[in-house]
Amino acid sequence: MTTSGILQIALYLVVLLALVKPLGAFMAAVYAGRPFWLERVFGGFERLIYRLAGVRTTEEMGWKTYAATMLLFNAAGVLVVYALQRLQGVLPLNPQGLGAVSPDSSFNTAVSFATNTNWQGYGGESTMSYLTQMAALTVQNFLSAATGMAVLVALIRAFARRSAATIGNFWVDLTRTTVYILLPLSFAFALVLVSQGVVQTFGPPAKATVVQPSKATLTEQVIPVGPVASQIAIKQLGTNGGGFFNVNSAHPFENPTPLSDFLELLAILLIPAALCYTFGVMVGDTRQGWAVLAAMTVIFVGLLTVAVVAEQNGHVFVEQGVDHAASALQAGGNMEGKETRFGIANSVLWATATTSASNGSVNSMHDSFTPLGGLVPMWLIQLGEVVYGGVGSGLYGMLMFAVIAVFVAGLMVGRTPEYLGKKIEAYEMKMSSLVILITPALVLIGASVGVLTEAGKAGIANPGIHGFSEILYAFSSASNNNGSAFAGLSANTPFYNTALGLAMLFGRYWLAVPVLAIAGSLARKKIVPTGPGTLPTHTPLFVGLLVGVVILVGALTFVPALALGPIVEHLNLIAAK
Repeated sequence: MTTSGILQIALYLVVLLALVKPLGAFMAAVYAGRPFWLERVFGGFERLIYRLAGVRTTEEMGWKTYAATMLLFNAAGVLVVYALQRLQGVLPLNPQGLGAVSPDSSFNTAVSFATNTNWQGYGGESTMSYLTQMAALTVQNFLSAATGMAVLVALIRAFARRSAATIGNFWVDLTRTTVYILLPLSFAFALVLVSQGVVQTFGPPAKATVVQPSKATLTEQVIPVGPVASQIAIKQLGTNGGGFFNVNSAHPFENPTPLSDFLELLAILLIPAALCYTFGVMVGDTRQGWAVLAAMTVIFVGLLTVAVVAEQNGHVFVEQGVDHAASALQAGGNMEGKETRFGIANSVLWATATTSASNGSVNSMHDSFTPLGGLVPMWLIQLGEVVYGGVGSGLYGMLMFAVIAVFVAGLMVGRTPEYLGKKIEAYEMKMSSLVILITPALVLIGASVGVLTEAGKAGIANPGIHGFSEILYAFSSASNNNGSAFAGLSANTPFYNTALGLAMLFGRYWLAVPVLAIAGSLARKKIVPTGPGTLPTHTPLFVGLLVGVVILVGALTFVPALALGPIVEHLNLIAAK
């Protein structure tokens, strides 16, 4: 690792952690209903929404009603996004003159954006009109992020309440998240991005005259533009990741400067990290939030180090017949698929952050990473994206690991486990086990179908070991609602659009519903006083236990599959030297 790379990464972590407390405290005030300054500005708008929608803010929901409401609302979002894609050829704000999107691609995209996955099997600038990008994709960027945060808040309330039959009101949680957190942050961030040169216009594509035209090229180049900055702001802050352009944040119109790169990268983990402090405030013990954040940071820094070292010291392996000595070492490391304006450190930092969150945006080509460098983002996804995870979904996933950690500790000392004063019993363990095991099952079954069927193998651009890695990464990304890819896989086919779409659906809602079931169970329980046998869950010992549980579960689940892909690929490259 270079000194410059270390300093850039250190600066990023310092700024991120410095913002955790102020933003986390603000979000805690939003969800607790305490007065805060922004309520004086948008309070009237919030109340208008409730009146128009007929929402009674004083009426709370049990977990089943909360879950059903969440599912119906998200189902409506899927239908709206699907319809707008299919009808975009006859709708306004379509200066490109684009026609309807195919049914299978429309299904995949509708599910993708409703589930906060933002998997893109299409080229945004050549497939989606301005209206579709805004009214379908950008709107769902807000609502899918707000849904994940609402589920988290319901779970946090369950830990904080005593003998309660309700866990909150989904409509209130959704509205307050959007109005007071996501909209103001996105508006301010979009203005900053515009100042850096990110495009924001309703005008038609720009045209430029080619300086040196030839017979093989046109004399005029069409340059896609559009309402980009507004979508990029929420794509990053909401850990959505779906870019306006096909190449995402590697495109100079999405990410034009080193400052825009730093801020977009910071936005990926900003809300997920700050929610840890929100958790601590709402349960009445900020040490609990810091402990969870510490566990996330330990895993993040450790895997980031592995990826940076692998790329900084990696060789670019080229086809036989090319001068390996001249091509293998580029600027001290593997620069294939990376931009010189970002370099190795910022490219790998982005890849690690985007896959530790459920963001999936990219500023480099993950498929061009070295085998071990590419293993890190893949494994971060497979851990369940709990480091730091998607907005809301990352923390409620990590809290499920915390429940399992205290259960394991309870078995060691022969005592009924407790977490935040609530006894963890058989029901909570069953639901937690579902959350932990559902996505690995989706990933491994989906990848098996992909490598065993002709339709699955037809999309592989790199037959052999790396082709298996591409399929494994695709189903890992879809099932864990990430959205990034080893882009050598041609996934915009009826098979992959359908299979990955189903993986996204089950990966999002088969986890959210058990989490809400646990919330309903915990809310009904009394808080047990701390005793001599109670395991403190804010100490370095618990942080180590939590890290161990996360890594151990991930290792036991995915190491055999990883051994068939990136690990074997790495060993083969060593043997070929």
